[in-house]
Amino acid sequence: MTISDAPPLPALDPAAELAAIKARAVAGPDERATERQHAKGKLTARERIGLLLDEGSFHEIEALRRHRASGFGLEAKKPYTDGVVTGWGTVHGRTVFVFAHDFRIFGGALGEAHAEKIHKVMDLALAAGAPLVSLNDGAGARIQEGVSALAGYGGIFQRNTKASGVIPQISVMLGPCAGGAAYSPALTDFVFMVRGTSQMFITGPDVVRAVTGEEITQDGLGGADVHAAVSGVAAFAYEDEPGCLEDVRHLLSLLPANNRETPPREHTDDPAGRRTDALSCLVPANPQHAYDIRKVIEEVVDDGDYFEVQPAWATNVVCALARMDGHVTGFVANQPASLAGVLDIHASEKAARFVQFCDAFNIPLVTLVDVPGFLPGVDQEHGGIIRHGAKLLYAYCNATVPRISLVLRKAYGGAYIVMDSRSIGADLALAWPTNEIAVMGAEGAANVIFRREIAAAEDPEAMRAQKIKEYTTELMHPYYAAERGLVDDVIDPGETRSVLVGALAMLRPKYADLPSRKHGNPPV
Repeated sequence: MTISDAPPLPALDPAAELAAIKARAVAGPDERATERQHAKGKLTARERIGLLLDEGSFHEIEALRRHRASGFGLEAKKPYTDGVVTGWGTVHGRTVFVFAHDFRIFGGALGEAHAEKIHKVMDLALAAGAPLVSLNDGAGARIQEGVSALAGYGGIFQRNTKASGVIPQISVMLGPCAGGAAYSPALTDFVFMVRGTSQMFITGPDVVRAVTGEEITQDGLGGADVHAAVSGVAAFAYEDEPGCLEDVRHLLSLLPANNRETPPREHTDDPAGRRTDALSCLVPANPQHAYDIRKVIEEVVDDGDYFEVQPAWATNVVCALARMDGHVTGFVANQPASLAGVLDIHASEKAARFVQFCDAFNIPLVTLVDVPGFLPGVDQEHGGIIRHGAKLLYAYCNATVPRISLVLRKAYGGAYIVMDSRSIGADLALAWPTNEIAVMGAEGAANVIFRREIAAAEDPEAMRAQKIKEYTTELMHPYYAAERGLVDDVIDPGETRSVLVGALAMLRPKYADLPSRKHGNPPV
């Protein structure tokens, strides 16, 4: 029988074969692996993507990718996706790119093929000019692949840096992240964490115990609350994954797709000219009395809705995104309810990074000032408060977005200058009638300037009180700065919202160029 006489082979259905292969890729390794993931209180990679993106909008790429490694049993285990799901979809109808580690496959560990998939989606996000969200749940580098895995991380870090300030980058920590893997989230704009299931650290508890003898748990070393309140690595901490991913969606709704766009405007029924008379009651006239600056922000912004960044870290300064007449605005505010609102190392770092982010993504800045100065102390000086305070100063001076500062009460010394004063480039400097702008408080100033007269007086306390009153009358009345052009206007607190909305509208077309240079050299 010749070849031509042989009976024909049964025809394969290519479409059916493709569907079967893709179904295996989507299903993952097996049901038991999924059950183990759920037993830890964790969702699978695809379940997470389903919560993040609009329903039915996900387009996966390289679902059929497999690793090419051999040795240590890898050649016998080549699952589809290689442990990471990549692609794009929409959030509130706007394009967002995403990659999600699948802990059920190799523990989400990164190998060469796994890394190349991430590189691909990062390159696409940058090319398309759309945000990138990483859903992190991996065991670090795939040890069996050796240095190839480490090189994969290098490619991710390089792309994180290249995309910085060009597209929003958000890292969502939903499992362990150890060693060098932790540096990618640290290079992104915002880090979200979930209590009890996500941890980040460079060296784990076992290494810490071996090197230092310290006993500590994974959560105690690098859990969500540690990074949200102590280290400042995490911007947000949540009780569960659905709540976390819902807030990721909300944050994305406040951000532009890239640095060439402005954030989307939303319609609001809150009148632009609404009076804010409640502010006179919320903020005590006595500069020694504390209050919650978040109540001021709530009163001023659209519908009282704001999204605070890093609320548990450096609580003496508040950074938040909100809308004013539908337009997204960044707020930086001293918090008198925490450390009297002083600036310290952590507060300076927190505010500086937020200012830089808003400037990179065309978000105008409103600074609410009520600051008694920088925190004094040996720890602060030895910790580098000069260098860290200079970060905030540099961030403001370098920012080209519309900038408005409003002094509510006290604004003393170098901290007044740093909090976006007119002298460092604020477009508009406003103040309430309760403002006290000075080198220092009246009592401290009187003790320095009139120390000899006070010491020589028959009644030193009476003389001190007289000199304090004299200094206050001469140099600390609410119109002193306005008379010298350092404040553009002193406004009624009840008109705060309408004045800010009008000023932001006027400044919206602002265009400013920085000097031609490769980049500056900010203090780090």
